[in-house]
Amino acid sequence: MPTPHHPSAAVRKTLAKLGEDIRDARRRRRLPMAVVADRAFTSRSTLQRVEQGDAAVSVGIYAAVLQALGLLDGLGQLADPAVDSVGQAMAVESLPRRVRIKPRKNQAS
Repeated sequence: MPTPHHPSAAVRKTLAKLGEDIRDARRRRRLPMAVVADRAFTSRSTLQRVEQGDAAVSVGIYAAVLQALGLLDGLGQLADPAVDSVGQAMAVESLPRRVRIKPRKNQAS
């Protein structure tokens, strides 16, 4: 039996905001929950849990709901190296101070 996951307060807060944003996006598009749930191949109750930011809902369901709303592209950019400022800074710090060309060994022809 898997151990229960207890997300941190920061994770719960972020998921709650994501759920609110998803709900607002659905409402801006004037789409009822039943339509979005159908397009995301999930149930209305699961969509309701997504809109509440439930951490127990799989990321696959979140992705399906985002796709149903036409917002899936944003999910693919979350960990993109181009927007990872911490990772970029760490990569720059690990660059060598000096770069030398190693002499080639003489090869007999």
